[in-house]
Amino acid sequence: MEQVVARDNMWAALKRVEENGGAAGIDGVQVTRLRDLLRERWPQVREELLQGTYRPQPVRRVEIPKPGGGTRLLGIPTVLDRLIQQALLQVLTPIFDPTFSGASYGFRPGKRAHDAVRRARQYVEAGYDWVVDLDIEKFFDRVNHDILMSRVARKVTDKRVLKLIRRYLQAGVMLNGVAVRTEEGTPQGGPLSPLLANILLDDLDKELEKRGHKFVRYADDCNIYVRSQRAGERVMESIRNFLQERLKLKVNEHKSAVDRPWKLKYLGFSMYKNQGKVLVRLAPQTIERVKNKIREFTSRSKPVSMEERIKRINAYMGGWMGYFALAETPSVFESIEGWMRRRLRMCLWKQWKRVRTRYRELRALGLPEEVVHHFANARKGLMSGCPMGR
Repeated sequence: MEQVVARDNMWAALKRVEENGGAAGIDGVQVTRLRDLLRERWPQVREELLQGTYRPQPVRRVEIPKPGGGTRLLGIPTVLDRLIQQALLQVLTPIFDPTFSGASYGFRPGKRAHDAVRRARQYVEAGYDWVVDLDIEKFFDRVNHDILMSRVARKVTDKRVLKLIRRYLQAGVMLNGVAVRTEEGTPQGGPLSPLLANILLDDLDKELEKRGHKFVRYADDCNIYVRSQRAGERVMESIRNFLQERLKLKVNEHKSAVDRPWKLKYLGFSMYKNQGKVLVRLAPQTIERVKNKIREFTSRSKPVSMEERIKRINAYMGGWMGYFALAETPSVFESIEGWMRRRLRMCLWKQWKRVRTRYRELRALGLPEEVVHHFANARKGLMSGCPMGR
């Protein structure tokens, strides 16, 4: 605990929390006010942490829609608790991370989702072209606290730290003004949750390694690569039993499957074969998701200026392209770009309601007069063949 509250560690944690930003917790304190809060309360909080008496506040429960339907529950800690969790994370990561499996990629220093996808492709190229796609049912909501804490205690002996982590797990959520205690699960939203998930699921990794399996895991999303459907079904059955008996976790039967990699998605990607090569592509669900987001930005029922629409699209697509640039499907990206431009042209055309406005704006683009006349009087609006889209 002395390492956790050390000045250098707390400064690093403060900078990280401020960089990450995020919403306020149940106390309404924003990240921008964290330093003022620390000036008032840090000496007392530091002493409580060292004495082992500090008690976290409940998290604020937020529901966000999941891409495949349904909602995901997020627990937003107060900014003070986010700071303390970040400080804990910085001390615990060097203790646990070096012993994690090389096949674990989620929320680890120096590892990315792209690394997991590339490793998966290597397995498929090597002939392991059947996938056991494991989906753990409501993983973050159903983590057994006793089992998790026993794994943490393997390497952490400071009882103050162990007590503090358990208190974070059991801090509860604020529902309709009432604090409800949590007996299982680790709330998504706090800096410490991803590390705790990796600590628990390291047991799964070690079991898969002991059995000699080829696999990749990103948080609770695990794919195991085998040579045949029959082998995959055997692995699915045995791992289902392992998770249930050893970790008290349940496989989501509706979202788990044994199938070919080109029929499944992993971290937003899928695979396909082209002239004997295994290539990475965008999963169909990913394409539909980005189109839905663009539809939201280009909704003609929203009174938003064209400049603001383009600004929002650029901000979103910049991050999206940065992640999905791994896909080896240039024609798909070109198709999405063309479709997005057509959506923007439709927004622009709606703004040019009057024929006189259309003439003026199209002439300003330097188009030939016959082209201007044709499109300004078009009954069906701005067609995809209009030179504006070029």
